[in-house]
Amino acid sequence: MEAASGILLLASTIAALAWANSPWAESYHAIWNTPLSIAFGRFALTETNHEWVNDGLMAVFFFVVGLEIKREVLIGELSSLRQAAFPLIAAVGGAVVPALFYLLIVHGDAQKGWAIPMATDIAFVLGVLAILGKRLPASLKIFVTALAIADDLIAVFVIAVFYTDRIHFVGLAFAFVGLAVCLGANLLGVRKPALYGIVGLFVWYAVLKSGVHATVAGVLLAFTIPARTYVDRASFLKRSRWLIDRFEAAPPNSSEAHSAIHTMESQLVLIESPLHRIEHFLHPWVSFLIMPLFAFVNSGVQILGNGTAAARHPVSLGVALGLFLGKPLGIWLFASVSAKWRLAMAPTDLSSRALFGAAWLCGIGFTMSLFIAALAFGDGVLLNMSKIGILGGSLASGVCGSLFLLRRPRSTHSNKRAEAAA
Repeated sequence: MEAASGILLLASTIAALAWANSPWAESYHAIWNTPLSIAFGRFALTETNHEWVNDGLMAVFFFVVGLEIKREVLIGELSSLRQAAFPLIAAVGGAVVPALFYLLIVHGDAQKGWAIPMATDIAFVLGVLAILGKRLPASLKIFVTALAIADDLIAVFVIAVFYTDRIHFVGLAFAFVGLAVCLGANLLGVRKPALYGIVGLFVWYAVLKSGVHATVAGVLLAFTIPARTYVDRASFLKRSRWLIDRFEAAPPNSSEAHSAIHTMESQLVLIESPLHRIEHFLHPWVSFLIMPLFAFVNSGVQILGNGTAAARHPVSLGVALGLFLGKPLGIWLFASVSAKWRLAMAPTDLSSRALFGAAWLCGIGFTMSLFIAALAFGDGVLLNMSKIGILGGSLASGVCGSLFLLRRPRSTHSNKRAEAAA
């Protein structure tokens, strides 16, 4: 699934680039700049198709990101300080160093794009790791997943704090009221996803009108979704065994058999938390519709005729070098130092070589980088230059990281023979 999602993202990007560099390029931009209104009675909200994707559908993407962050913090790789320290410190390095690379190259007003090379596209990276297969240690994928979750958390913080121009506190207050309703429903044991969805639409609209980017609403709402199961494991097993025995003893197609089946269905709903159920339902939609559509809408930049200018433009160079060099160096350096100074413990089967290869793959910034670029520059030349830098840096990182991981190190026996010969 991860590999298929990455391939679809790549196909969407290629299709957008082909259209934007064809004789029909004007129609590409005209479609996404066309306004679309949604109205209910007196209420009406009008945005362009491009804005509906970036403000609306991407809020669902960030909602799933928020669910993943909450799950990892509660029961996953970030559930304890000992587990979380290594990928968290690596993620900080992967955010700070590429931003410094960008600021060293870019000067003036264009420096507001400093956060563009900070992000990692988890779909592309995990897709590449899935394609590389079993030749990589299992701990490598776990490390990259945890790092990407921490990376997303940093990106959400950066978007909320540094890419919000004006805040309308009335809208923000209404958003917090909606979040409080969801949190209260969580504490009262309400498990119906529909309730959280309806209140979530209200929260999204309030955040949109507050001046804070609407996608932040998705992350905040995710933190209010119940992660607890309604029944404990022991009770579920005891009840399920009794129901299976009852079903086995009942005559085929009898009312007793159907009653046992329906009761088992309700038990399955009770043992699964709303967080896991919603994440499981939304993940395919995000992977196979929202992210490819976002890539198709946002990666259509005219490269023909701009290649020479982009190669010399500070924004393109800053983004590309930040992703290709700054990201892997930051991750590898911070992770290595944290392990050496015993600030964190690295997995025992994760070699320094594999760590650097994974860090290089994390230079695939794509989805989140395109999103931050749109926030930083709006429309115009700087946005186009940043997109070219993102595409170039991500492509180079993906290719070099993959080739680096594919090269098998020599065996220990061979190394010893070489040392003896020397």
